[in-house]
Amino acid sequence: MDIQRPSNAHTKKIRRIVYVGIAIISVAGVTYGVSWLRPAAPSVDKATVWTDEVKRGPLLIEVHGTGTLVPEDIRWIPAQTDSRVDRILMQPGAIVQPGSVILELTNPELQRDVLDAEYQLKAAQADYENLKVQLNSDLLNQKAATAVVRSDYEQAKIQHEMDEKLRAQGLSADVTEKLSKVKEEQLTIRLQLEEDRTTNAADSAKARLLAQQSRVDQQRALYDLKRSEADALHVRAGIQGVLQVVPVEVGQHVTPGTNLARVADPKRLKAEIKIAESQAKDVVIGQKASIDTRNGVVQGRVSRIDPSVQNGTVTVDVEITGPLPLGARPDLSVDGTIEIENLKDVFYVGRPVHGQSDSTIGLFKLVDGGSEAVRTNVKLGKTSVNTVEILQGLKSGDKVILSDMSAWDAFDRIRLR
Repeated sequence: MDIQRPSNAHTKKIRRIVYVGIAIISVAGVTYGVSWLRPAAPSVDKATVWTDEVKRGPLLIEVHGTGTLVPEDIRWIPAQTDSRVDRILMQPGAIVQPGSVILELTNPELQRDVLDAEYQLKAAQADYENLKVQLNSDLLNQKAATAVVRSDYEQAKIQHEMDEKLRAQGLSADVTEKLSKVKEEQLTIRLQLEEDRTTNAADSAKARLLAQQSRVDQQRALYDLKRSEADALHVRAGIQGVLQVVPVEVGQHVTPGTNLARVADPKRLKAEIKIAESQAKDVVIGQKASIDTRNGVVQGRVSRIDPSVQNGTVTVDVEITGPLPLGARPDLSVDGTIEIENLKDVFYVGRPVHGQSDSTIGLFKLVDGGSEAVRTNVKLGKTSVNTVEILQGLKSGDKVILSDMSAWDAFDRIRLR
């Protein structure tokens, strides 16, 4: 006989509802918990990052730039007249002396000008000598006339003295004494006039000779100018050194001012260093510098700072104070480092890729024995070539990543594997 079992459908339904509710609550709880979890930190290969440790001590602030060696004594030789290049006697690289002829120019018109100036000078000199003889003759004639009047005056004076004595003794008439006195006075006046004429003649002769001498000097200056221009057709080095450039060719027509050659003294060189304009503000004249010629390092000092900025850089001249190494020559590429300041007892680290002076940046600081790195805000101070001063955010012994981490800007923590 079959016994009917009691129905449990209602119980199963309730149990099913309870299970579903528990599942929903569990999923919600898990979801809520996961939402509060940090996102997984990305992994970075240690071999691809560059790290450095923060240190404390003295820090030498330097700026770095590249440049070239240039001669301190450079002489450009320009053309002085309109001419044509006839011959080039020396090529770049040749050792020259002050009188070495580098090239020769021709100018037939200038040769004629030299001859004309020479003849005009000789004519002016002949006129001067002729005038000098003439004036001397006139002055001698005037002096002779003065001498005649002086003789007459002396005779009249003696005659008057004698007539005066005879009148006093009653041996001569008064009229005779008066006549001799008048004659003496007349000759006194004439003598004074003749002496004034003589003085005036001498002064006039001197003035006329000076005027003629000025004309002679003018013609001589013109002649010397033409001679110097003709001599400049033989282009000479002017200084001892090395011929660097001859920018003309045989047969080329040149005008006054055209550069014909450049000569430099290779023993006296300076370095022209290009410094970034952001770093050049701390460079001053007199600061120590070192120049790497890639064949040795020489010492120097800043001698000039270009006041203008070109292509984002400032040109700084460094005077070489030490002996130049072998192979140093004009236009040689060099690296220059200028000492700005020596800081005492500061925190410093290697310079980050994007670290600028007086700025705050985010650096990844190694934690958990170097297995992870967290982003830390670091305030930078003064920067040097390879190091930077730390003002805030790090302490001595901290290790930070200095390489470019821009690919992980969205993360504050990374894992190092």
